[in-house]
Amino acid sequence: MGICKLGYIGLNVTDVGAWTDLFGRTLGVEATLDRIGAHDVALLELDEFKYRLALYASAENSPRQVGWIVDSPTELDRLTRKLIDAGFAVHDGSADEVRLRGATHMRWFTDPVGHRVELTVGESKALSAPARPVDASPGVTGLGHFVLASPKLDELRELYESVLEFKLTDYRAPGLYFLRCNRAHHSIALAQAETTTIHHLEIEHGSIDDVGRAHDRAIANRVPISIGLGRHMNDKAISFYVKNPSGFHLEIGYGSIEVSDDWAPHDFGRSDVWGHQHAEANPFAASAS
Repeated sequence: MGICKLGYIGLNVTDVGAWTDLFGRTLGVEATLDRIGAHDVALLELDEFKYRLALYASAENSPRQVGWIVDSPTELDRLTRKLIDAGFAVHDGSADEVRLRGATHMRWFTDPVGHRVELTVGESKALSAPARPVDASPGVTGLGHFVLASPKLDELRELYESVLEFKLTDYRAPGLYFLRCNRAHHSIALAQAETTTIHHLEIEHGSIDDVGRAHDRAIANRVPISIGLGRHMNDKAISFYVKNPSGFHLEIGYGSIEVSDDWAPHDFGRSDVWGHQHAEANPFAASAS
């Protein structure tokens, strides 16, 4: 009950064209254009729903919103009360915002690091199935998770674990925590860092071959591969990472495990079973990657 999955992420980006080119040529995901108020927005359909990633033209690269799907209006009301009791101001989304999200209900608040977090009920289907490369099997299948790094780690953990009721799956000392809201290993990870940033977004694929073909396309299109192919120790996903036009990572992955309610949180030790060599310094080298 409560939050059931990661719904979407909106980003302010300085180069929408570079983002859509990256997704089109490397992942086979085309963008559609919509409008909210006076602003155009590029929507990336990663699965059968309206969109999972929204790109807003801006003078800066920054997170615009994080959207979590709540399973009913009753649960949305319950979580709203918990947020207010915890000191958060909760607002209703505008009619235009609700329409764009494909939702029936929406509320939002500002998290401890200044990001807008939205809670929505309902997801509308895409008008048509998203196009995919002819060799996809099935290719991109969704938005899996994101990693948020911040000096306000304790406050973020309090929000997500105590107020929004995420469960701790595992961690790596001293400052990296993986949290879940459904059976997927994690939908968000929180990390200690000197400045607040999104470390990466993970784009899920339907097979290891799809990850491999995306890797081939990235090389052919000279997309910077920031972290090489590898397999994570904790969620067992096989993936590689590319540097996106806003400067952080996209993880292209497949095969993350699911966990049951009786899963015991634990320190999972080293970060990878194999691979995941970093092209630049790893900010989590002392704890995890």
